[in-house]
Amino acid sequence: MREVVSDAVVSDAAATELVLFWQAAGPQRWFSKDAAFDAVFAERFRAVHFAAARQELAHWLGEAVSALALLLALDQYPRNSFRGTAHMFATDYLALHWARRAVDEGHDQRVAPALRSFFYLPFMHSETLADQQRCVALCEPLGGQTLHHAREHRDIIARFGRFPHRNAVLLRTSSAQEQAYLDAGGFAG
Repeated sequence: MREVVSDAVVSDAAATELVLFWQAAGPQRWFSKDAAFDAVFAERFRAVHFAAARQELAHWLGEAVSALALLLALDQYPRNSFRGTAHMFATDYLALHWARRAVDEGHDQRVAPALRSFFYLPFMHSETLADQQRCVALCEPLGGQTLHHAREHRDIIARFGRFPHRNAVLLRTSSAQEQAYLDAGGFAG
C-alpha cells in the first residue's frame, strides 16, 4: 500500500518561508547533525519537498529567492530529514538540474553571499567529476571553508568516482581502497 504524502497544495509563499527558516537556522545548524532541528525542518517542509520532487514547483526557478527554496527543498531537506537512508540522495539529480539552470540564470548572484553556496551544493553532491570541477570554480570567489569543502569533494570523486561514505546506505559494495579510506577516517558525510 502506497503512503499518501500530502494532498496539500504548496503555495508560492512557502518559498519565502523556507528561505527565512533556513536563514534563521544559520550556519551552526546548516551542516551539523541536530535531531531536534531535523525534526522541525522535516515536519514543516515535508509537503514542499515532495511537491518539488514531483516537479510541481519548477516555476520557482523564476526568481532568485524561490529558486534557492527549490534547491533547499531538493538538496538540503532530504539530507536533514532522511539521514541514514537512501532517500537522502533521492532528489540529487533534480537538485542538480535546477541548480544548473539557476546558476545559468544568475540567481546565485542575487542572494546574500552566505546563502550563495546553496546554489552550488548540488554540484558538490554530484558523483560526476565535471560537476565537481564546476563547483570548485563557482566556490572560488567565496573562498574559506566553502572552497575547502568543494575541493575536498572534487578530490574524492577524482580518486574514487563516487563518495565511499554513501556505499552502505545505497547498497553499493566498497572497494578495498574505499574501505581503507573510510577506515582511516576519510570523509564520512
